[in-house]
Parts: sequence; structure tokens; C-alpha cells
Amino acid sequence: FDYRNELWFGLHTRASCFLRIEISKDTFTLAGIVRSARRPLGWQAPGPQPAGDQGRVDLQPEDDEDLSFLTGDWRIFQKLRGHRWSLDDLMTAHTAARHAEVVGATSALDLGCGLGSVLLMLAWRLPHLRVTGIEAQTDRAQMGRRSIAWNGANDRCRIIDGDLRNESLLPSSVRFSLISGTPPYFPMGSGSLSEKTHAAACRFESRGGIEAYIAAADRWLASKGRFVVCTSALEVDRLKSAVNANSLHVIEHVEVIPKEGKAPLVMIDVCSRIAETKIERSITVRDRSDQWTAAFQDVRREMGMPVIPPGPQSRLSSA
Repeated sequence: FDYRNELWFGLHTRASCFLRIEISKDTFTLAGIVRSARRPLGWQAPGPQPAGDQGRVDLQPEDDEDLSFLTGDWRIFQKLRGHRWSLDDLMTAHTAARHAEVVGATSALDLGCGLGSVLLMLAWRLPHLRVTGIEAQTDRAQMGRRSIAWNGANDRCRIIDGDLRNESLLPSSVRFSLISGTPPYFPMGSGSLSEKTHAAACRFESRGGIEAYIAAADRWLASKGRFVVCTSALEVDRLKSAVNANSLHVIEHVEVIPKEGKAPLVMIDVCSRIAETKIERSITVRDRSDQWTAAFQDVRREMGMPVIPPGPQSRLSSA
């Protein structure tokens, strides 16, 4: 069971119930699908505008892909039947952006960046930020590079092919004032491997789990930098042990609750080399009536997304 794909599917399915009339507006290219905008009437996307395909064939979705909205008017290439961005990426990027502003970050590193969802959200939210991603799956990294190009961010975003456990992947002198990561949540052998594209490596720790991510962050984090990591709520003890084994301290802990009355689904931890009084808080995505909470609406607003909760009463446009 991969809650990230299931949560995305649940949100997408709910949206489809009242957006069905808009489905015909999607653009079906000779290859894949360019998704139409599904937005409240009058809502205008904030933030930097994308460059688009610039007449390049490689910046059109392939036959097993779609080009979906990510944040503002920025988009991301994803497999139709594969691992897709979801709630944990959004919460990681939102938390990381807040701490980037606190420390005045100008450079960021996203460990195991995958398709580039967190990397792109950070670049959209902080136009001055230069972001590097590391990704071991070369085809996934290439999809991320196409998304970077489509959004016009080649001048400050890049993805390096490689394993984040490789100490020589970056020059020994390189340090980042912000590092983010969303490690896989399940040890190898703890479940069945998915046949969906990219999903197995995103769910299972084939190249290390939270321990490997924290070791990599400790290696490349600047002296006053922040490391923001998203893990399963079941990994509290592993995270504490890994932090204690390195020269880092948890200074903020955020529990993400999918719905009021439910147990936390994931947790976001912020680590620093400098010990501070630890902040502990939670954010609930939906209330008991299944509507987005005010706190989650704030997250969406700050990350360039509409804040009107899904529901049949919403009036939408395809602009």
C-alpha cells in the first residue's frame, strides 16, 4: 500500500466527480495528455510564468505521460500509470520554503529528487533560489529535466544523475543552505514491489532510507543551514537514531494529519547543526466534513494553488 499514490488518487477522484464537465478540455496530443486548468472562476495563478514547450518536441508529453499542473502555472511531466507527486511533496516544499527564508538560503539541494516536484515547487516559491537535485533513476531524472526546461528554470535548476550515498557525487567543498528530502518509507522485503513505473524505488529503500538521507544532508549542509525531511509517522525512532548519529538537531517537528480524527500520516522534521528549542506542531488537511482546513488552505495559497475546497458547490473555470 502506497499512501502517497492512494492519497493523490483520492484527491483526483474527488475532483473528477465535479470536474467531469471539464475533462474534454484536456489536450490530447499525438503522444500524451496536456492537462487543462481546473480552477475557481476568477482565480489567477500567481508567481513566475513558465516558458512552455518553446517548439521543442521533447517538451511534449510522451504517449504514457501527462503534463500536469504543479504550482501556479508551472507544470510537471508524470507517468499516467506511475509514481506521481502528492501531499508529502507539497508539505515538504512548503516547510522548506519557510526555512529557506529564515536562513536567507540562496542554494538548495533536493535529495532523491525524482520527477523534480519538490525542486520545482521551491524554485517557483523562491525565484532567487538555485536548486540542485540528485536522482538515481536516470529516466526519472530526465523527466525532471524536461519539466525544468518547460518551466523555463534551466538557469537555476539542475538534476545530477547518481546515488545520494556517493560522497564524491559533488565537490567536497560544496555546501547548501537548504537541503530537502522525501525518502522511501518501507524497508526492502516488507511488502510487494509495484510494477508501476518508478514506484518500487520510490516506496522501498533499495538505495537506503532515512539514515542514508540524513548522512547525505550532514555531508553537504552549510553550518547555518536547514535540512527538511518527510518520513512516515511510523519512522520516529529511526529518525531520532539517525539524527543522533550525525551532527544534527531536530528543531521543528510537524505531524501531517489527513483528516480530523485520524492519526498522523507523515511527519516533516527540520534539522540544523545548531541546537534550538524544538517546535512541535501539526496540520490537518481535511475537517470532519471532508473540506480543506484553513491551515491547509494557507499552505495551498502560499504554494500557488486554489484554496476553494473540492465539492459540487464549487464554480469552476477552465482558464
